[in-house]
Amino acid sequence: MILTTVCYMKRDNQTLMLHRIKKQDDINGGKWIGVGGKFEEGESAEDCVKREIFEETGLVAHSLKLHGFVSFPGLYYGQDEGMFVYTCDDFSGVIHECDEGVLKWIDDDKILTLPMWQGDYHFFDWIKDGRFHSAKIVYENDQVIEYQDNVY
Repeated sequence: MILTTVCYMKRDNQTLMLHRIKKQDDINGGKWIGVGGKFEEGESAEDCVKREIFEETGLVAHSLKLHGFVSFPGLYYGQDEGMFVYTCDDFSGVIHECDEGVLKWIDDDKILTLPMWQGDYHFFDWIKDGRFHSAKIVYENDQVIEYQDNVY
């Protein structure tokens, strides 16, 4: 299983989103996603997400909130992916250009109008309800065919 993280940076009723339009052969190509990425050797989930936030945005995360864990069977080029879902509203720094796409602060009431992975829309419900979610999302041809969510 490939382990990954995603973080939705929050400020003033806005969320920092990454429009993935710069990389060739990008599994996320054309979609809006949070910032994050794959674990490196020896990293915890928090190490990974903080590193990815800094690499992709230039921002330094001071504290994080974990909202859940989701598994995606077979999604990552045929491999299973496990992803930790975070938010961060305590950060510092200045945003720089990202080589993976375009970073943009999006008003929270407009987030659900963006083209994202179908399953990602659920994460915004998770953020609102304040509970921990353990989910499985199965895709076929970019469409969700199964969604299981256990809430704690």
